[in-house]
Amino acid sequence: MGAVDTPERSSKKSKKKGFGRPKRRLGIRIDMTPMVDVAFLLLIFFMVTTIFRTPQALEIALPPKDTVVPIRQQHLLDLRVLPTNRMFWNMADDPAHPAPVTVAELAPVIRSHAATDAQLVVVIKIDKDASFHDMVDVIDELDLARMTRFSLAPLTEEERREIETL
Repeated sequence: MGAVDTPERSSKKSKKKGFGRPKRRLGIRIDMTPMVDVAFLLLIFFMVTTIFRTPQALEIALPPKDTVVPIRQQHLLDLRVLPTNRMFWNMADDPAHPAPVTVAELAPVIRSHAATDAQLVVVIKIDKDASFHDMVDVIDELDLARMTRFSLAPLTEEERREIETL
């Protein structure tokens, strides 16, 4: 553990002027082995007992490749996601009047349309310059609104130009 070493006596006498004798210094040596053992035991304990955050994955059930499901135009809700958190929605049978919407306002809009139409399908058209985070936010809002029928599609240049004129 700890040890105290006694100083060696020197055979030479120093030629110092003044009164008194020189102070004796004791050498102290502390054994650090037990402290290192405790530190490693604590480190191993915390490594074993820590629960790391599980990776979050976005699960989307995709239909088989060659499956085409016909849906009437009146049951489609178009949601267009542009860069810088701009979003517009409209019913597909009324393409002339897209309305702006934020992520927070999205769930009530979807709930109100889903309450009147049980066969509602949301088509999310995402611009290529929009961030991935915007898409995840939209899908989270769909999940909060308990909307399970949605489709992802790229936003065409024609649709983008049309929306930017608004």
